[in-house]
Amino acid sequence: VQLQASGGGLVQPGASLRLSCAVSGSTFSNYAVGWFRQAPGKEREFVMGITSSGVSTRYADYSIKGRFTISRDNANNTVYLQMNSLKPEGTAVYYCAAARGSLGVPIIITYYDYWGQGTQVTVSS
Repeated sequence: VQLQASGGGLVQPGASLRLSCAVSGSTFSNYAVGWFRQAPGKEREFVMGITSSGVSTRYADYSIKGRFTISRDNANNTVYLQMNSLKPEGTAVYYCAAARGSLGVPIIITYYDYWGQGTQVTVSS
């Protein structure tokens, strides 16, 4: 299974970005997909994820609630992370990951089987 994350960039505070995670090499609908981020000098952390069916989502904490949304297009094997009202503390490398056979959305890194290469998001004025 291969994951390709894209859509990062340099934006000003308050702007929006949409990240994409294209999945290939297996049955996409069998995988929950999560987005993680890693800021310089910090550990990788869970941001938001979506179940294999797309029915349920899970976010890390209230700091992103109402600003970030996640969706998946099983016909095109792609998961999207829409990020609105971005803040400077959102600066990080964003990674997507796939968890095989998960009923929910794992938040622990080791529960994910496959990872993309990451895409840089920089929020700065």
